[in-house]
Amino acid sequence: MTTTAHEITYRLEQKRRVQADFPGPKSVALTERRKSVVAAGVASSVPVYVADADGGIIHDVDGNSFIDLGSGIAVTSVGASDPAVVGAVKEAVEHFTHTCFMVTPYEGYVAVAEQLNRLTPGDHEKRTVLFNSGAEAVENAIKVARLATGRDAVVAFDHAYHGRTNLTMALTAKAMPYKTNFGPFAPEVYRMPMSYPYREENPEITGAEAAKRAITMIEKQIGGDQVAAIIIEPIQGEGGFIVPAEGFLPALAAWAKDKGIVFIADEVQSGFCRTGEWFAVNHEGVVPDILTMAKGIAGGMPLSAITGRADLLDAVHPGGLGGTYGGNPVACAAALASIGSMEQYGLNARAKHIEELALGKLRALAAEQPVIGDVRGRGAMLAIELVQAGSKEPNPELTKAVAAACLKEGVIILTCGTYGNVIRLLPPLVISDELLLDGLEVLAAAIKAHA
Repeated sequence: MTTTAHEITYRLEQKRRVQADFPGPKSVALTERRKSVVAAGVASSVPVYVADADGGIIHDVDGNSFIDLGSGIAVTSVGASDPAVVGAVKEAVEHFTHTCFMVTPYEGYVAVAEQLNRLTPGDHEKRTVLFNSGAEAVENAIKVARLATGRDAVVAFDHAYHGRTNLTMALTAKAMPYKTNFGPFAPEVYRMPMSYPYREENPEITGAEAAKRAITMIEKQIGGDQVAAIIIEPIQGEGGFIVPAEGFLPALAAWAKDKGIVFIADEVQSGFCRTGEWFAVNHEGVVPDILTMAKGIAGGMPLSAITGRADLLDAVHPGGLGGTYGGNPVACAAALASIGSMEQYGLNARAKHIEELALGKLRALAAEQPVIGDVRGRGAMLAIELVQAGSKEPNPELTKAVAAACLKEGVIILTCGTYGNVIRLLPPLVISDELLLDGLEVLAAAIKAHA
């Protein structure tokens, strides 16, 4: 029988509790230790240090308990210590931690590939390769597309985020903090306009018309026969949880197919039940040529993957794909357990329930708060865009103030957006209704207090 979040047994009490001396002395001391040993370029948005986490709760080293509405940036969808994942990791570690699949392979890698070939869209023959991070998956998807097509040009979109490596920085749209002073970047990357319904100059533009706008620019500036790949997040993550207008993705995918262009869906943040489907492209029936995955795939263990058409991935010569740690056996065990928990708990349905529960509250709040310009998202990938009242002018100052106010009350929320004015909600999919509603009440109070 499908399990709901209410039937999950939590190891930690699912309540928030913040003491008066927040951040506490142990977190303050750790921050001081950190300053002398950790590079300043590694930033943390929350000034507390984690001691334990379970379900929708994070405990810090000083005994505070926070409602987690970030999931480690959409990673711990099944919770940060799901019993099945923990058990699988323990069992795997007792046998071997590493052999390198490129040297002495093991069944876990094959089993994960079988699951991803089953779960990803399309009934065509597929192949899968495992890596370590989302950026690494994106890099390899581009490698495959260029080799298979014999072309160089890659099309990405405004507001995109694809990673922090050299090629993925070129694909990423936002300069600060991701790209500033880190160039020169990989060549033959071209940026096209995204469908961003809230910020379109013409609010009546359809998804198909927005796609035509981008296609016209591609043909004019590059030439369709020169493009190896189009890469797009079906719901943009760091760019502001932008959901393109209906019809945008199908029109792009259809044009790409007609031109022999590899259509890559970057589902690193939106995959694995996050939007109420296994993958966000499923909402419009789009079948990508290659799909990139990471984050929610393995319950917090480092693992990523690309799954795509067999003819594309098999075109690469032996040894052309791989990596020392790619498809680590412990991470593979965690992924198999995590996917099992997603199915057992019915997390696609759970994400849709979270959407229904949260959107009603957020839209009611937006109706009375003119600083809320837009409420959007799918499943448990939801966003509030904050603006100056009476306009669409981004309000990053208010966004920071709201996030800080929530943290002081024991709720961890993340911000994002090209303009730094979007609050993104990414709760663990196993969070209880009571905990989620408590967190939303704190968020609403913070917006009202600082608007």
